[in-house]
Amino acid sequence: MFEIEKFDIKLDTEIIGRNFIYVDEIESTNAALLDSNSKIDNDGSVMLAERQTAGRGRKDRKWYSNKEQNLTFSILLKRKFKEDRIYLLNFAASLAVVHALDNLYQLSASVKWPNDVLASGKKIAGILIESTSSGNRIDKLVIGIGLNVNQVDFHGTYALTPTSVRKEANMVADRERLLSEILNNFEELLIILDYNPQQIIESWKNKCRMLGERITVSDEKVSKSGIFEDVDERGFLILRTDKNQTETITFGDVSLR
Repeated sequence: MFEIEKFDIKLDTEIIGRNFIYVDEIESTNAALLDSNSKIDNDGSVMLAERQTAGRGRKDRKWYSNKEQNLTFSILLKRKFKEDRIYLLNFAASLAVVHALDNLYQLSASVKWPNDVLASGKKIAGILIESTSSGNRIDKLVIGIGLNVNQVDFHGTYALTPTSVRKEANMVADRERLLSEILNNFEELLIILDYNPQQIIESWKNKCRMLGERITVSDEKVSKSGIFEDVDERGFLILRTDKNQTETITFGDVSLR
């Protein structure tokens, strides 16, 4: 059982997580916060679910998580974002997780474009950003994070081998402290994103071990190969193709060749 008081003692934020909703089971925390009929409307609200019956990642892939062993939660943001910085929220969320794993468990985690966190080359966390809008204006933006914490057995087929904090650190992790650390980090990174987005990009690049490597980027229709040369000011991947030309990639699955 997640101890809310224990979590609250470690939370050192002004906005993020101050409205905290804990649920035993729900279809999806992202969907719940985006629901137009939801009464949860505070900027920075966080919903944590012990079990999601319809948890998912990018491209509606299923996210399986053992009950009361991991952290599956969503953060609601209701504020104005510059359009060219919304994608960088992936970077800020990834870094919040990476820094928490490093600070608390000395795990040298890395990031994988666009929205995964790796430990020992295995997937330890995933991030999914969704939003609702009216015309050209975003009404609600939700950042869903799934982090494998104390789960040790993973069943099923995965594109990337999963791991957890417990497997990597050889200890049972304190979920309450870990969540508070992630949210503390995320609020600080949001502030930096407002006035110095390039700092977020550079920090993310320092944690991306695929940068400079030969990769393949795949979507539903095509695959493209080349050198992962850089990311631009929006967070999009810059691929140097075999024809020595650069191409900007806005979405896709990245793998090393």
